Amino acid sequence: MSASAAEARLETLVRDAVAAFQPGFAIRLWSGARLGPLTGPVLVLRDATALSRLAFRPSIDTLVELWMGGTIDIEDGSIFDIAAATGAVRSKDGLKRLPKWRMAQALPALLRLRRAASKAASAEVGADAGASGSTKAAIQFHYDVSNRFYETFLDERMVYSCAYFDGWHDDIAKAQRDKLDMICRKLRLQPGERFLDIGCGWGALLIHAASHYGVTGHGVTLSQAQFDLATARVREAGLADKVTIELKPFQELTGQFDKIASIGMFEHVGFAHHDAYFGAVKRLLRTRGLYLHHTIARPAKKTLKSFLKGSREYRALTRYIFPGGELDYIGHSLQKLEANRFEVHDVENWREHYGRTCRLWAERLRANFPAAIAEVGEPRARLWLLYLAGCALAFERGTVMINQTLASKRDKGPSGLPPTRADLYR
Repeated sequence: MSASAAEARLETLVRDAVAAFQPGFAIRLWSGARLGPLTGPVLVLRDATALSRLAFRPSIDTLVELWMGGTIDIEDGSIFDIAAATGAVRSKDGLKRLPKWRMAQALPALLRLRRAASKAASAEVGADAGASGSTKAAIQFHYDVSNRFYETFLDERMVYSCAYFDGWHDDIAKAQRDKLDMICRKLRLQPGERFLDIGCGWGALLIHAASHYGVTGHGVTLSQAQFDLATARVREAGLADKVTIELKPFQELTGQFDKIASIGMFEHVGFAHHDAYFGAVKRLLRTRGLYLHHTIARPAKKTLKSFLKGSREYRALTRYIFPGGELDYIGHSLQKLEANRFEVHDVENWREHYGRTCRLWAERLRANFPAAIAEVGEPRARLWLLYLAGCALAFERGTVMINQTLASKRDKGPSGLPPTRADLYR
């Protein structure tokens, strides 16, 4: 069978699939043929070899590689538009309508194109996916991409964690400012207190806390790019005498702090290191000092073994985006906090807030895509667009969670917290 005959056979296969599943979006093939609705988003298959690769290696990795290389693309819409249209498709009904005999006839064509296709190169991981996500190599793989790249989708403060919305608006800068203030209020920061931010990113929380709450702040990061920009921003804010930042692991920190925050850092620690992590926080926190634990989580499973296995999407995330990262479940985090002599006071689920945050980030990245490509190249820019949109959909659909947990270093007697939480939601 010639390559052209194989491609023609596969085009028939796609036409059968479109007729069977009736997706709410169009598909444009390598031949230029458009199938499905005449308006709305278009899923583009630029090369027939994409079908052979998916047929013989049906995995998230294959989809990611095809997307990064541009073999699969979207026109006249976004990933969100395709996802919304896909939600209306009933897979079981579509499978029943597929002509099974014609699918069998397409097998030689798939084999022909598989042999003809060059082996796809795997995306760079940058760190051993089995290693701890808090290693310097793993952190720098994700955060040292380019400060200018992150500027294409973050707010002006460069806050790269879940925003807090007092209404479902689109002002990411306001939502991030409100998040920073909520963290400071939950910690009941007071002038003169020593405040530690573990995984301080580009320094936004430290600058906000020192500027508006009068604390003396200290932060640590393992990202050289974050450290350079954060220290520059501290100087520009005139806070060099109030805020210090170090490029070092949290394990090497010494001293005592009145309040500690960990915002979006715990995901990098890994299950094997949870006790060591909470032990370090306990060592650094004064008695009855407050600790805010802000982290992404996955829903618990019936057994720890099934939880640790994770979904295909989760394994792809830790391969391409967060090498070595591991998400906890809220019950396990609380158990570890209590086992390390913390008293848990409040737990708040911010799942829908992070769904909106990631959606706004993805939309901003898409709007600034030429600038993003100029910074990091098209494959990586496309990967981050897929990652942000995928995270938005995961949070919106409830397959991933995020929680803020307030705890104190346990001691006998009063906690020192007010009797209600009315002051937090003023």
